[in-house]
Amino acid sequence: MTLQPYCIGLTGGIGSGKSTVAGMFADLGAELIDTDCIAHQLTGPNGSAMPELIEKFGGGIACRAGGLDRAAMRDRVFSDPAARKSLESILHPLIRAESLHRLNRVTRPYALLVVPLLAENLAAYRPLLNRIAVVDCAEADQLFRTAARPGVGVEQARAILAAQASPVARMRIADDVIDNRGDLEALRRQVEFLHQRYLDLAGRISNRT
Repeated sequence: MTLQPYCIGLTGGIGSGKSTVAGMFADLGAELIDTDCIAHQLTGPNGSAMPELIEKFGGGIACRAGGLDRAAMRDRVFSDPAARKSLESILHPLIRAESLHRLNRVTRPYALLVVPLLAENLAAYRPLLNRIAVVDCAEADQLFRTAARPGVGVEQARAILAAQASPVARMRIADDVIDNRGDLEALRRQVEFLHQRYLDLAGRISNRT
C-alpha cells in the first residue's frame, strides 16, 4: 500500500551529499523527514531507545548526559558484525515507526524521507515510498568527506563505505539519480527539476482521490 502524502525516498552512500540535497528540497517546499535525525532523538538523553540499548550493550555505551556515546558504539559495531545487527534490530523498527507517524502528519504537497541505508532496508521502507531518488558521487569524495568528520579517520571511513551497499546496488533501486560530481549550482538545477516533477506527480495522485 502506498501512503498519502506522495513520498520520495532519498538515499545515497555516506558523504554523498544527501544532507545538502535534502536541504535544497526542503527550501523548495518539500516536507523533510530525516531518519538520521530521528535516530539521534531516539538515542539522545532520555531517548526512547536508550533503555533497550543499555540493557543489550551495557552502560558503557552511554555518555555522561545519558545519551548514546556514538564514537564508542561506532567502534564497537564496525569491529563486531553481530553487535551491528543487534543495534539495527533495536533501532530500525523504532525509526520506521516514527517515520510513519511523521508521514501521516505531513501537510505539504509531498514528503522527502531521507534513509541513508535504504538499499539495505528496502523491504521495510518500500511500502511507504512512491519513488526513490539516489544521490551519487565519486567514491574519493565520499571518503574525503567522511574522514573529515569528527572522530572518523581515513581507515574508519573506508570501513564505513565498505559496510554500506555498493553504488550498483543503490542504482538498482533508483527511480531518479542526482549526480553530485559537479558544483552546487549544477546540483541545485537537478533538485529544482525533480522538485517540479514530484509536484506534478503528487498532484496527479491527489486529483484521483
